[in-house]
Amino acid sequence: MRLIFAGTPEFARAALAALIGAGHELALVLTQPDRPSGRGMKLTPSPVKQEAEKHGIPVYQPASLKDPASHQTIREAAAEAMVVAAYGLILPQAVLDIPPRGCLNIHASLLPRWRGAAPIQRAIEAGDRETGIAIMQMEAGLDTGPVLLEKRLPILDADTGASLHDKLAALGAAAIVEAISRLDELRPTPQPQQGVTYAAKLAKEEARLDWSLPAAVLARKVRAFNPVPGAWTEFDGVPLKIWQAEAVPGKGRPGEVLQAAAGQLVVACGEGALRLAELQKAVARRMDAEAFLAGVKIAPGACLTD
Repeated sequence: MRLIFAGTPEFARAALAALIGAGHELALVLTQPDRPSGRGMKLTPSPVKQEAEKHGIPVYQPASLKDPASHQTIREAAAEAMVVAAYGLILPQAVLDIPPRGCLNIHASLLPRWRGAAPIQRAIEAGDRETGIAIMQMEAGLDTGPVLLEKRLPILDADTGASLHDKLAALGAAAIVEAISRLDELRPTPQPQQGVTYAAKLAKEEARLDWSLPAAVLARKVRAFNPVPGAWTEFDGVPLKIWQAEAVPGKGRPGEVLQAAAGQLVVACGEGALRLAELQKAVARRMDAEAFLAGVKIAPGACLTD
């Protein structure tokens, strides 16, 4: 099938590569403009742009799709359908109406749960035991369109935002190839009105650990926000990132260090305690608790701020 693909991050790159590998004709790729990145803040192309250029596919990077001129570029691609995955720009109705077979979105949740920007992290944070991929027919609402195909995936206790992202990226890539091949037979199923939740965009401030919360909740936040934006707290006024942690028995005032010896760093929470397994000080490497305690003086009774 002759397609347009719209996407930006690594999650979308996996889908683009799969569509190319399946033999579809990619007439045009839409992706976000190059962004400054790295220590030198050098303009860097998105993963999707890099994949497209590797295969010689034309790339279009508008800052917005509100301009009718951008619509003309899409129209001239003469594609049968458009595939969208984590693009980052709103597609107005005028764009949705261009491909004769519509626009298909690869969404990383079991809709209508976790519509919105950060479904992978919100599912872990909420303690969901299952997630998946929904291939959805796009409409003007935020992830409200009917679902054509659904693939389910368990969320493991060890899953982080990074590991679940990679699993869902692979699942989404396979699902969109299947959906395109079965497009004539798949029937759109309207989303139920019950069970709608919204996955708000991630913010650095919300990743700051509130020690008054139960340890089980904080452990999920640590997993969900690994690697972005990264759960964090403070010690002696210095930010301290927490990369791995688990809920354990314990009692004390929230934020109080209960144990800081024998490679164990345990902090009291509003309910239970959190064993910090991997940490990172500012301008330092990530390290396990034993290495951290070897270089940082911290004793039981000290307090990590909330």
